[in-house]
Order: sequence, then structure tokens, then C-alpha cells
Amino acid sequence: MSDDRRLAVLRAIVEDYVSTHEPVGSKALVERHQLGVSPATIRNDMAVLEDEGYITQPHTSAGRIPTDKGYRLFVDRLANVKPMTPAEKRAIETFLHGADDLDDVVDRTVRLLAQLTRQAAVVQYPSLSRASVRHVELVGVGGRSALLVLITDSGRVEQRVLDVRSAVDVETLGVSLAALRTRVNASVAGKRLREAREALTDLVQQTPQADIAIAAEVAASLGDCLTASLEERVVIAGTSNLVKSGADLSMPLGSVLEALEEHVVLLRLVQELAEEHPSERGGLSVRIGAENLHLGLDGTSVVTTGYGGEAVLARLGVLGPTRMDYPTTMAAVRAVSRYVSRILAS
Repeated sequence: MSDDRRLAVLRAIVEDYVSTHEPVGSKALVERHQLGVSPATIRNDMAVLEDEGYITQPHTSAGRIPTDKGYRLFVDRLANVKPMTPAEKRAIETFLHGADDLDDVVDRTVRLLAQLTRQAAVVQYPSLSRASVRHVELVGVGGRSALLVLITDSGRVEQRVLDVRSAVDVETLGVSLAALRTRVNASVAGKRLREAREALTDLVQQTPQADIAIAAEVAASLGDCLTASLEERVVIAGTSNLVKSGADLSMPLGSVLEALEEHVVLLRLVQELAEEHPSERGGLSVRIGAENLHLGLDGTSVVTTGYGGEAVLARLGVLGPTRMDYPTTMAAVRAVSRYVSRILAS
């Protein structure tokens, strides 16, 4: 009974501190929450919570604030992920509706997350280490020019315009490209990107002599597309939100912004989370304060989840002060992930 009551006291302290930005005293808890016990009992519970490291007193004669350990207990055992309201769901759907390619989806998603949570949002492009080639389009666009389009099963699209210098007969170039397109798709469609890149050498060698020079040019350009698609990328939005909440960070704002500018730090973070939750989609991962120490982000909390179709393709989430509204933030991250997953699956 006393443990449950102390958890209720901790919940009230976290909620009040997030709401008011002020240390919370026992008098305020009695006035704002129906805890069903006397002020003396609440003071005793607060003393126990402080001794156990869940709350701390920032100043003499002040109230208490949660520690990283207190936030962790709140998230793990107390915080219910609030359901999004119908209006919020419609707003998410409207914002993401009509995205016509992966770049547009990612751009809209990161801006939406930043607006919903008022934190810095991070979206990882779908990890293409497991992606496969869906289709390669190759068409003449006039003269010696040709358009090469690589489409992956994760929705990634890479395009190149080629100047086919080896084409001797411009009038029959279209026929050569059509035949080559068929051979290219037979060779690489359905293969993982790295496997497809390796298959290009055999493709050129097996091309009829009359078209082998053109095939070599196309294979070189397609190889560049495959290499570009394998690059890991993250997109960030809402860093201005961190500036607004800089006073809530338990570390210099400049250090956080520098870490965000170093995309390698964010890639390392999302990679670690992907390894911890390899098949997660719809679930949530929350890292709080010192849990991010090795990344130089120990004054922040990170809420992320995986997104994709049947399998997790990448992660999205937000980064902000440890004093964040965890239930609301977690709900927004989860809801956006589900809509993005639905878009990519379709």
C-alpha cells in the first residue's frame, strides 16, 4: 500500500513539475491532488522518495523535482500513453496526406513531429541495408540523353540523367535502352541493394557486343544510384523548440545543438535503438538523461519508435528536456509512426 501511494506521490510531482516548471512542495500536492492522506504522510513519502533517489531538492527550503531515476520509474510504471483525440488524428492524417515520394514523406513527418510535441524531431530515412530493388526504369529523353530511375521496396527513388556518349546510332538508342531495361530488371529486381550492385558486372559481360558500351555506362550510373541509396541519413526539425526550452535542459544548450549538428551522433543513437528493438513497430523506446551520457546528450530525453510496413525500416522520434510531457509526447510519436507506416505500406 505504501509503495503504491509513493508511486502516486511521484506521479503527482512529475505532472506538477512538468506543468508549472516549479519545484513541488507537499502543500501543493495536497491542494492539487486527491491522494487521500495527510500532509504529514505526504512529507514522509517525499522524504523516502528523496532518499531512494527519485526526487531531489534543488534549493534549501524549496520543493522537490524529479531526478532521471524518478522520470524512468514514471515512464516505466506510471505513465499511460494518452490516446490522440479524433481532431488530432485528423490533423496528422491531413498533414501527411498527399505526400508523393519518400523525401516528401520524411520532410512532412519531421515537421509534423516538431509541431505536435514542441521538441526537436528526428526522422531516419529507411535503412536500406535490408532494402531491395523494386524496379529500374530506363528511357530515352531525346538525343543521346536517357533517364535512369531506381525504385526500392522501401519507397526510395534515385534518378540520374545520362549522356549516353557511346551511342553511335541515336535513332536506335531507344530500342537499345528498352532491351537493356529488360535485362537490368531481370538481373537486379528483387535483390538487396548490395547484391544488385555486385550483379552489374555480370550484366555488362552478358550484354550483346553491340550494346555493351551502353550497358557499361548505364551500369556505372546505376551503381552510383545504389551506392547513394545505401547512405544512412537523418533529418532534423524543430531545433528552435530547444532554444525556447533551453532553461529546462540540465546541460548547456550549445552542447545539445552541436550534438544534433553532428548527424553521426544521431545515426549512432538510432542504430543503438534499432539493435535494442530490432522488430519493434508501434512500441516506444524512451531514453532519459544519463542513459544518453555516452552520446553527449545526458541533459535530454529521447522518445523514439520504429516505422515501416511489415518490417521496421527506420526510426523516428523527438529529443527534448528531461522535463517533458512524456505521456503526450509518447502518444504523438506512436500515432505519427502508425500513419507513416500506413503510407509506406500502400
